[in-house]
Amino acid sequence: MKNGRNPLRTSAVGTLSATLIATAGLGLAPAAQAAGGSGGVRFVDISGDGGTTLKANVTTPAGADGTRSYPLVVLPTSWGLPQVEYLAQAQKLANSGYVVVGYNVRGFWQSGGEIDVAGPKDTADVSKVIDWALANTPADAGRIGVAGVSYGAGISLLAAEHDKRIKAVAALSGWADLTTSIYSGRTEHTQAAALLNGVGNIVGRPSAETRQVFKDFFSGDLSKEQNLLDWGKKRSPGTYVDRLDKNRPAVFMANTWGDTIFSANQYAKFYEELSGPKRLEFRPGDHATAEITGLFGLPNDVWTDTARWFDHYLRGEDNGIDREQPVQLKSRSTGGYEGYPDWKSVGATTRKIALEGSTRIHTNVDSGADGGVIFLSSILDQLTRIPPMASIPLLPRYWTAVWQSEKSTSVQRVRGTARLHTTVTGTKESGTFIAYLYDVGPLGIGKLVSNAPYSFHGQTPGEPFGVDLDLFSTAYDVPAGHRLAVVVDTVDPLYMEHNPSGAQLTFSSPEHDPSYVSVPLREQ
Repeated sequence: MKNGRNPLRTSAVGTLSATLIATAGLGLAPAAQAAGGSGGVRFVDISGDGGTTLKANVTTPAGADGTRSYPLVVLPTSWGLPQVEYLAQAQKLANSGYVVVGYNVRGFWQSGGEIDVAGPKDTADVSKVIDWALANTPADAGRIGVAGVSYGAGISLLAAEHDKRIKAVAALSGWADLTTSIYSGRTEHTQAAALLNGVGNIVGRPSAETRQVFKDFFSGDLSKEQNLLDWGKKRSPGTYVDRLDKNRPAVFMANTWGDTIFSANQYAKFYEELSGPKRLEFRPGDHATAEITGLFGLPNDVWTDTARWFDHYLRGEDNGIDREQPVQLKSRSTGGYEGYPDWKSVGATTRKIALEGSTRIHTNVDSGADGGVIFLSSILDQLTRIPPMASIPLLPRYWTAVWQSEKSTSVQRVRGTARLHTTVTGTKESGTFIAYLYDVGPLGIGKLVSNAPYSFHGQTPGEPFGVDLDLFSTAYDVPAGHRLAVVVDTVDPLYMEHNPSGAQLTFSSPEHDPSYVSVPLREQ
């Protein structure tokens, strides 16, 4: 049974983004050459799992002569980027007294093998790189860390779960739940997947399994769903969190509010499950945009805190990072950081917006309320604080359901995860809707605060059913005098839709089970 619509309309976006990412990665080559002239950088081949050749670079402290050992940091590359990706940061770490080994993950660029998408081979490769470093560099076997951005972050977490020698991790813009990241609300995130698929085909060699997974994902074929879920579970650090708690490495995770590939929600949930030393940071931006300036050696908060994390947990420096509030958030609306003792303290209070009455909408048409364009929208929000916008009064009610709160008398500091609770009745057994939360100003212009998709299958037409949906976590300040608006429609370019032609959805609020959106707010 095939229900998916709009399968690969964003492939052009993926191809263009792949070219931009590859160009950015190649742009680091001059930095690599400069580092090699002064900091002891050498390029080597390392035998990975099954003998696969991994292209790597080793950066050692100046003056290292074999008379002493140094803490080791291993850096697996991001999806589609070449092995020079981390050289600027590797040199900084080496200058501070680390041996650093960065390597191109299997299946990309000059490394051998095929793309395993953070499967068992990728996890085993990290251990092989550690083995090589201990045998061929002045690395200390008792002080080992791993770090990476995006793909490298996910691999780093998985490696720490499977190799107890790893004592510290920095997972930047990564994932803890791969399925939730690109299939949240049982809805395919098509732009994100098209980007990954495009990059993998341009600069990598996907395995037959990887090609089939992407094919099944874009098909929207429900008969393939369980296989996809099993595949993603095997590649999710959240699956093995008990091993991480047993090994107890110090885990530092950072991400952005607008990450359109790996949402903030899944990182926050994973963070709460960890029992060892841990730190969580969220900032404005999209996927990996918070770290990118650091890859060029420029001042960067994420990489600064990564170095501090390793300095404390691998070098034993008393730099105070262990005494700071472990959850650090940067609002999309202000420039300062906020510290919290844990994630559940982020949204200390809640405000409920009642979704009263019964509203029927038609499907298959984009109303104009959208989550934006992958990368571009969240980067614009990061740099200019201008998120995707919509004129709430002009949204066509034929295709859109809209509810608005009263005007607020004070600033509402939205922090954490807003949740939708409603009752839905469809005219078909399958369907998709997207829920949006907007900050609406005096002129009716809504600025996007958060959103999330939801799809259902196998429902009896005409019979109501309950829905609970977490919107993507965020930190956004709604000015005094503004309203919050909840908008629901059925088409968004970010996601695949499963609405049969002519389908209609009714959102109701039964007396015994009222519908609402719960908005988490920071204490005033």
